[in-house]
Amino acid sequence: MNVILLGAPGAGKGTQAKELAARRGLVQLSTGDMLRGAVKAGTEIGKKAKAIMDRGDLVPDEVVVGIISERIDQPDCANGVILDGFPRTLEQASALDRVLTEKRKKLDAVIELKVDDSKLIERIVGRFTCAKCGEGYHDRFKRPQVRGVCDVCESTEFTRRPDDNAETVTRRLMVYYRETSPLIGYYYCKGNLKSVDGMAEIPDVLASLEAALDARK
Repeated sequence: MNVILLGAPGAGKGTQAKELAARRGLVQLSTGDMLRGAVKAGTEIGKKAKAIMDRGDLVPDEVVVGIISERIDQPDCANGVILDGFPRTLEQASALDRVLTEKRKKLDAVIELKVDDSKLIERIVGRFTCAKCGEGYHDRFKRPQVRGVCDVCESTEFTRRPDDNAETVTRRLMVYYRETSPLIGYYYCKGNLKSVDGMAEIPDVLASLEAALDARK
């Protein structure tokens, strides 16, 4: 089974992909992790990506697609993959189609995590983590039981991502709607798009994703 999760930044794609992969015996593929893995492994395409990144340039689509193609061929991907954060553009989607066709594979489902922009911004801007153990919290939805003390490790040090602010999140959303949201229509026309409520509680979103996968044609 090969699955794509679509959704705006902060919609929870990574969290859900990790859980779905564990439950379904699939491999979660994120472009960042794959790039780092290819560079570390020293593959030909990894060396090419490293040279580009060392110059401070963005890795072009053909290199990213090449790394995905290499990764899908690995034995642990035999049961299928969940693509998290790829494709991001129509060009990447078309390239992915070609790769899967060449390998005689197909996409079994593309699932969109639908979100409300204003609530999504609130969700992202309010989150923070324990600096010691990484436990996640939120100013409104999940505060520590004891103010200023981590529930898990009792540390009193917390951190926030510098880009978790309204201005940056709004800018990231604009990029998403300009470059990535056209994929929703693209996959709808192909007949394999499903949508779930990405603003529900994490277990409820996961249950909806499982149901969508079980109901696929």
